[in-house]
Amino acid sequence: MSERKPYRSDLTDEQWASTEPVLTAWKNRHRTVSGHQGRCSMREIVNAILYQSRTGCQRAVLPNDLPPKSATYYDFAAWRDDDSDQQIHDLLRCQVRERNQRSEDPTLVILDTQSVRAATGVPVATTGRDAAKWVKRSGIGGGSRR
Repeated sequence: MSERKPYRSDLTDEQWASTEPVLTAWKNRHRTVSGHQGRCSMREIVNAILYQSRTGCQRAVLPNDLPPKSATYYDFAAWRDDDSDQQIHDLLRCQVRERNQRSEDPTLVILDTQSVRAATGVPVATTGRDAAKWVKRSGIGGGSRR
């Protein structure tokens, strides 16, 4: 890591050890024509992305001790476009689940969605029901508590 003071959003050594092989492999697959690999370390690029995500700051106002916005966005966009960000997410999710002695992939998902009005022609017998929410029974009339 560079000689800058760390931010709270920076990767820990353990987190970097988990993601570094994926990012190094990505970097090796995406060499430029000239073979230039960039002057910013991949860890610092990730730290800049995490800083922006954590603080909500604009890319243009990243602190000067982090990589420039052009380098940060270039790698972020490339990871997003080729699904590398999803691979890293899946890798970390699996590691967290295994550390908590759970199976690698979840076996159950629970979704809580907002109530939406069913189309007028949809039979009531085929629509869901949440007694705690006010929902219009059809497109006509006022709200009724079901």
